[in-house]
Amino acid sequence: MLLSFGAQAQKRKMPPKPSATEVYDSVAQPAVPLGGTERYAQFLAANQRYPAGAMQKGIQGTVKVSFIVEKTGTVNEVKVDAPVSPELDAEAIRLIKSGPKWTPAKHRNQVVRQRIYVPVSFVMSPGSEVVTTGAKERPITTSAADIAASANPNRPAVVAPDHPTRPVGGTAAFFEWIEKNQKYPLLARQRKIQGKVLVEFVVQTDGSLTDARVVKKMGSGLDEEALRLIKAAPKWEPASYQGKPLKQKMILPVLFQL
Repeated sequence: MLLSFGAQAQKRKMPPKPSATEVYDSVAQPAVPLGGTERYAQFLAANQRYPAGAMQKGIQGTVKVSFIVEKTGTVNEVKVDAPVSPELDAEAIRLIKSGPKWTPAKHRNQVVRQRIYVPVSFVMSPGSEVVTTGAKERPITTSAADIAASANPNRPAVVAPDHPTRPVGGTAAFFEWIEKNQKYPLLARQRKIQGKVLVEFVVQTDGSLTDARVVKKMGSGLDEEALRLIKAAPKWEPASYQGKPLKQKMILPVLFQL
């Protein structure tokens, strides 16, 4: 009986190992920039160059950029998912490419490739102007890599947060909560539809998630379920600037996988 039991145990199927070339959107241990997310956000804010042409035209907006963090931690295949203007799109790509390396993602105890989404915001502060110095134009602005609206409703401003917003317990814990509480829509399951729904939302000064909307739809009930998850999600740690809490806009993928 013991021998028979051992033989049956050997026949149990182990979970398949991650593919060597597959790119994951959701993993057990997400990729993180070297030095942490706060330092990465500070790097983006400090190194962003607001294109003079775009400033002269009064062009503002958020360029949604995606890229792949390779197994070596390098950033590859940087592209714009939601363009704003040629000048801002090009600067967003340059900014991401110039950033530091990442600690690669892990899934099922294997290092894997992961697709990351980062919104790069270009917002002109009140009184922004372009100063001409010889042949060079230097934009003066307080634009940041993430949108952060002031907590003072009487005098709104846009600044680079000293401490960007983050999920309580970390990003990995947040995605684990999403996976645990996800209810795969019956229609999508019947149609064998899977993929990612990109959801945009605002982290308020009290850490609550509001104004959720789908920016990349899948249909068959997946969009509604993604919105339900974000609206029901635990509070985040709000962004802050000079000790004051700020609102911050975020874009995250909600993965549906059969």
